[in-house]
Amino acid sequence: MITPVLLCGGSGTRLWPLSRKSYPKQFVPLIGETTLFQASAERLSGADYKPPLILTNSDFRFIVTEQLAEIGMDPSAILIEPDGRNTAPAVLAAAIWLAKTDPDGLMLVAPSDHVVPNAEAFRQAVQAGTEAARNGQLVTFGIKPTHGETGYGYLELAECPGDCSARPMRLSRFVEKPDAERANEMVKAGNFLWNAGIFLFSVKTIIEAFKSHAPNLVSPVEAAVEQGKPDLGFLRLDPVSWNQLEDISIDYAIMERAENLTVVPYSEGWSDLGGWDAVWRETARDENGVATTGHATSLDCENTLLRSEDETLEVVGIGLKNIITVAMPDAVLVADASRAQDVKLAVSALKQKKAHQATAFPKDHRPWGWFESLVIGERFQVKRIVVHPGAALSLQSHHHRAEHWIVVTGTAKVTIDEEVKLVSENESVYIPLGAVHRMENPGKVPMVLIEVQTGAYLGEDDIVRYEDVYARS
Repeated sequence: MITPVLLCGGSGTRLWPLSRKSYPKQFVPLIGETTLFQASAERLSGADYKPPLILTNSDFRFIVTEQLAEIGMDPSAILIEPDGRNTAPAVLAAAIWLAKTDPDGLMLVAPSDHVVPNAEAFRQAVQAGTEAARNGQLVTFGIKPTHGETGYGYLELAECPGDCSARPMRLSRFVEKPDAERANEMVKAGNFLWNAGIFLFSVKTIIEAFKSHAPNLVSPVEAAVEQGKPDLGFLRLDPVSWNQLEDISIDYAIMERAENLTVVPYSEGWSDLGGWDAVWRETARDENGVATTGHATSLDCENTLLRSEDETLEVVGIGLKNIITVAMPDAVLVADASRAQDVKLAVSALKQKKAHQATAFPKDHRPWGWFESLVIGERFQVKRIVVHPGAALSLQSHHHRAEHWIVVTGTAKVTIDEEVKLVSENESVYIPLGAVHRMENPGKVPMVLIEVQTGAYLGEDDIVRYEDVYARS
């Protein structure tokens, strides 16, 4: 049996404005109806797989559980990293956690934001590498290149992989991301594959590799796991130990130093969706190379991506060539397709001007549901709030604002100081400034309401929590 280890950190700045720090690309449905994270979890499931082990951060922990629940999947564990330290500490933490119960078992480490259209073919490739992994090899998966890509690292094989059928082969070395000329040379050479950043090895083998090649990481990660604190259904790794760790990838820490390396070629389609140009390649296109998503219309366009991420926004392109356009309710990206990798520069520029669109998603996801601001004005704000069945907001009060709640769908159980009452559709309730209050959804369908805030200060930090079922501070 193989334990999938899904890595769910990162900010996905190259896919702004759809992917942002508060809600990165793995949690949005970029290709198809499911999110990249959900597709990754489903791809690495079946008779040969145990429930996945997830590594993520505190901000994403409830998004992870919610999205797994939507596809009917329970994780074996969710480890919460106190801070991002790249992939090497994350992989080691997963291995140390698994060593408690299955030290000889196999673990398949994979990012949660890749697209692999042929899930069965990928599972067969994993199966092709299992014997080598059981025999002490560090197995990586190399993608047959379709062009000279400068955004990926490469794997140099000891011999040409031919048709790139999935089978264990000897790996000579890892190659850093090349310039365009060198990338084209490697593709022509025939014995180079893209580095997918997906790895298969036994728990025991990878721990020994860390002890040999990155011993400085072992003790702090062991301490972070052993001193981690359970929090609801999560394990919070110890922050004191964790923050001692070097920020380093598993490629640098282990793979580029190890000798027991094996690569399994894969040629059935893969993308890390590292930019909007990659999304364009993975999206169905018309005869003119135009890909449209949502409420988007193309007139005489060529090789263009047009996406509307809001049902109230119509995006129309006329006579465009090699253009990327992505429209969100609060931000619009228009870029030449050749500059797709420079979208991250736009995010940096927005951060410098302190634009909240740089990092904040229009919908603010919480463990009980989500909300979005519809109108913000002088001393007032209007929100739409959606509360999951059985969920409840914290018992709280505000120093600077009063609130009016109008129920649109479902029924709200409302606490205001000592009073508890049910508020049904088309009914409203007033929350005076300073009142201790809570909203719950006692029903079996999502509860939707409109909240009108009025007051001198309307920031999300104006919350005093007295009680919270999600143990938020």
